[in-house]
Amino acid sequence: MTAATDPRRRWLALIVLCLGVLMIVLDTTIVNVALPSIREDLRFTENSLVWVVNAYMLTFGGFLLLGGRLGDLYGYRRVFLAGIALFTLASLACGLARSQDVLIGARAIQGVGGAVVSAGALSLIMNLFTDAVERAKAMGVYGFVCAGGGTLGVLLGGLLTSALSWHWIFLVNLPIGVGVYAVARTWVPRDGGSAQRARLDLAGAVTITASTMCAVYAIVNGNQAGWTSSQSVGLLAAASCLFAVFLSIEAQARHPLVPLALFGLRNLATANVIGVLWAAAMFAWFFISALYLQSVLGYNALRVGLAFLPANLIMAAFSLGLSAKLVVRFGLKAPLAVGLSLAALGLLLFAYAPAADSLFTHVMPGMVLLGLGAGIAFNPVLLAALGDVEPHQTGLASGVVNTSFMMGGALGLAVLASLAASRTQDLVASGIGEPLARNAGYHLAFGTGACFAAVAAVIGLWLLRPRTRAATQARDDIAEWESV
Repeated sequence: MTAATDPRRRWLALIVLCLGVLMIVLDTTIVNVALPSIREDLRFTENSLVWVVNAYMLTFGGFLLLGGRLGDLYGYRRVFLAGIALFTLASLACGLARSQDVLIGARAIQGVGGAVVSAGALSLIMNLFTDAVERAKAMGVYGFVCAGGGTLGVLLGGLLTSALSWHWIFLVNLPIGVGVYAVARTWVPRDGGSAQRARLDLAGAVTITASTMCAVYAIVNGNQAGWTSSQSVGLLAAASCLFAVFLSIEAQARHPLVPLALFGLRNLATANVIGVLWAAAMFAWFFISALYLQSVLGYNALRVGLAFLPANLIMAAFSLGLSAKLVVRFGLKAPLAVGLSLAALGLLLFAYAPAADSLFTHVMPGMVLLGLGAGIAFNPVLLAALGDVEPHQTGLASGVVNTSFMMGGALGLAVLASLAASRTQDLVASGIGEPLARNAGYHLAFGTGACFAAVAAVIGLWLLRPRTRAATQARDDIAEWESV
């Protein structure tokens, strides 16, 4: 696959890849709306219901890195198609589930398929579009799908659950998955991968996947189990030990899963740090602001979805062209720093939102600023992460950056939700009414998220560089390592 691919076919392929990604993004949010119906129908307890979400997050986060590397070795198109097939079949199993165990198991398989699709699609886009201007436009379309899919999932989830049943939030994936698989075989060009000269580092794959899954499990259950509990401490210790073993394996392997010299690419390393901080802020905003709108302002599910609409429309507008123009005109650093700063300001507005209806004074202005910030910054952070790697390493790099986003989002949501809950409990214990106490807890979470976004902006402005001699040398080291 090269830049010489027919231009029309490239853009048709982009549409197919984005439809596959849309299916994954939709599934991330569409399930949340249906959780009460799932709990009632399958008789989940409050504690067991979280596994409908956690089973997906656990395997999705654990297999991102491995999925990206499989694409490097065996071909991105082949791995993308396998991921689509796996996700679609798992969606069918979810839709037909009549027991808790079947639904949770199928959700775990969905997570594996989703991880493979996400890493493969991003790599295919980077390899299809090598011209800087076209790549920025293509990544803008990708960003639009990621931005708009979340709100569409909330609205579609409510509609399907109310009009039909919760089973249809999964069954709706079937026609999309079958269509994407069929059309991708025609429109997405073949690529050979590098399996003929490199082998999968099985020991490295097992240790990093196990390490990531232990970390994700500890994070998503931290608030429930307690951060100082033996479960949380033990899982985080296991994740650290496995990661240390992984680093040792990679330092000695002839064909490492992750050549350690990859992290000598300054922009890639910087973009991953930014990704962790930004995802921590944005995941917390999305979920905690929904709780604020529902439990403090009393919005129903439809009004919550409509409240998010301005942010997503703005993100869509920037993703579909404006963000690309900013990158072409100003490079990566300035748009990234400005976008993250605007997101921080939007979170600060939420941090001062009153317990009375504040749609036009805090909610809407905050949504607009967050939409502007995310729309401007999403494209530059992905381009920074993937722009310095060789074409045959984009699967690995996309797996790394997606893992950073996922881990940052899970950790940020867990920590900020814990801060909000702790603050609320302290205020209720001191005699303050629950609505005001809950609002104060959300303020603390939003303010902390704003700090994360602001720190990410400073890091981007300070550390991002155009391609440097060090980056070129690191790429040469990786290429030499892989050719052994």
